[in-house]
Amino acid sequence: MMSNLHNALTAQQLNIRLETILSLVLFQSRQLNTSVQQLADAPRSQQDWVIESTKLLAQHNLEIAYQFTQYVPTALNLMDMVGVELWLHETLLLYDNQSLHVAVQHLQQIEQFATDYQQNLNAIQLQDIQGILYNFVTGLNGRQLKIVSNDAVFTDTETLFLPAQLNYFAQSQDNFQLYKAMLSHLWAQTWFGTWRLNLKKECQGFNECDKVSRLFHCLERLRLDACLQRELPGLAKQMQQLLIVAKQPQVPKAWEQIAQHLAQANASVETSYQLLETVYSWTIPEPVCYQGVLRPDSVEQVVNKRRTEEKRVFQQALNQFLKHNQNSKTHNNEMSQFAVQNSDIYDAQAKQSPILTIDGQPMTVDAHTKKIMLSIMQDEGGMPQDYLIPAGNTGNEFNGTIELDTELASDATCFVYPEWDYLRQTYRQNWCYVEEVESPLNDEQFVHETLQQHRGLLKTLRRNFEALRGGRHWAKRQVYGEEIDIDALVQAQVDLLTGQEMSEQLFLKLQRMERNIAVMFMVDMSGSTKGWVNLAERQSLILLSEVLEKLGDRYAIYGFSGMTRKRCSIYPIKHFDEHYNHIVKQRISGIKPQEYTRMGVTIRHLTYLLSQVDAQIKLLITLSDGRPDDEGDNYRGLYGIEDTRQALLEAQREGIYPFCITIDTEAKTYLPRMYGNANYVVIDKVEQLPFKVADIYRRLTK
Repeated sequence: MMSNLHNALTAQQLNIRLETILSLVLFQSRQLNTSVQQLADAPRSQQDWVIESTKLLAQHNLEIAYQFTQYVPTALNLMDMVGVELWLHETLLLYDNQSLHVAVQHLQQIEQFATDYQQNLNAIQLQDIQGILYNFVTGLNGRQLKIVSNDAVFTDTETLFLPAQLNYFAQSQDNFQLYKAMLSHLWAQTWFGTWRLNLKKECQGFNECDKVSRLFHCLERLRLDACLQRELPGLAKQMQQLLIVAKQPQVPKAWEQIAQHLAQANASVETSYQLLETVYSWTIPEPVCYQGVLRPDSVEQVVNKRRTEEKRVFQQALNQFLKHNQNSKTHNNEMSQFAVQNSDIYDAQAKQSPILTIDGQPMTVDAHTKKIMLSIMQDEGGMPQDYLIPAGNTGNEFNGTIELDTELASDATCFVYPEWDYLRQTYRQNWCYVEEVESPLNDEQFVHETLQQHRGLLKTLRRNFEALRGGRHWAKRQVYGEEIDIDALVQAQVDLLTGQEMSEQLFLKLQRMERNIAVMFMVDMSGSTKGWVNLAERQSLILLSEVLEKLGDRYAIYGFSGMTRKRCSIYPIKHFDEHYNHIVKQRISGIKPQEYTRMGVTIRHLTYLLSQVDAQIKLLITLSDGRPDDEGDNYRGLYGIEDTRQALLEAQREGIYPFCITIDTEAKTYLPRMYGNANYVVIDKVEQLPFKVADIYRRLTK
């Protein structure tokens, strides 16, 4: 560094060199004296860079070059060399794409540019930490929540909306903690009951609705802070530290007594509403950094839809429980009574284990119904009495639960589902019986032959699916990695030359964002697939499994067939949590044509299985050779098509994307009715199938 300073140019030397470049735009009142005096104190490496940059700019425009010399000393004082070079680069872009005036204005606004640059250096991108945040919120109580970027910070009780980037604080670690604090506070709204009452309705008694809403938000923020302090003290401490860094008081001035009242363990959203009258005449406090905003209209729409649907499904489940219980009673005039233990206890642990009873006796509740119960109790703060009234058996609503039929089911792998009768426009309740049957095994020789026969195709598929990975990005300034980070290296050299400690974060590391996708393959094993269709299905599943393993998405494979509504068979070939091992390969090899194609009940069962999977994108892809058909009890023609269509609509309501790949050349006569015009494709060669699946992935998972 001493050598560098010793060799630095004097102000006079700098003036001579720059005057040579800028002589045509210099005159008596327009000289370089001030800037060269400042540059004389800079290291020689920076002086040389300024001279070379001035030459470069002069080739574009002499006025820009002169203005650059006036403001570059300030730029060098405010930013590192990476920032200064970025400032220069953007100047040239503005000149090329807009005008001289805009470019000069950009040079003159160096202080604002430097401020923005320093903030962006420490900014955190939501996409870079979305997986971490998702895992964090999944570990908290309550219903599964999605995370989506938005300009505003709010929740509709099913989705947490967070900014795409945060640069609120000077340190990136603080910005990361701010993301966690925002997410936690939005989660707290959904878990501790902020939306159990209608905000718009409760505000009607006041003149200024906007003011009331903001005051209510402050009250709730204080109450939720206290709730987090009780349940998650470590997180609450981090949030308090953020407020210290942001120089914001946790409790607004003169709100101390209000905060103490809201910090009591029995305080609820009703308490906040009661305190509105007290604070209505007060000044609205400034929101703290993690507070966000309230969007009651968005919440109302989502909550009302969820309440209606969950009440209907739960009451239908109670109706089925009631039928089984009434059959066991000795007196016809007895009326069973439902209750839920732990439903009125405001306690997180209790709400995770509600017990449904009928006439005081605990009942075994399937996972789906229990999930519905927990969601209702989260919204309502307990189980309302009107929810405990079983729905009438009208026969025109889909029972969104699965049950074990004790008469026909021999074990827990048999389930009963309704079926849609389009003629009567009602469901036939408890109509179809599904049994999961162990898949037959066959020698792995078929797998080896397929991979050998289609090795060229497999290479192409792997390249295509590799392109679907997406989300790959270079993380800068890492301690280790695959490439040198040139920007970081330049900065380290500058630090070294100026006597500062040289950073070890000099590498670029390639990182891949985790995909959150689950795909279910529903494979037709009916008798009509005998021959080349069966061969095509097995070969395609082997090729798909090979490439999906590389892609890393979760996938499952289930075959289906059956005869009549009482013998619907499901063949698990690969479960979601099962590795693509030799057993799975033997099951694929062992896929054989069976009986008929009763599709509706299969879709309902696989929809249930998919609904248990935690994934943002869920696909149900059917591989079939033709239309629904089961001659055993007239499940054919329009009846089978309409039942399949209804089952697909039910799947879509569960957030599942259905798609069909068929080899039936007559598919256009019925598949548009079942899947829609854009959700099916007809193929005639095995080589086409994996590529069509890749196309589906590209469209639905990009």
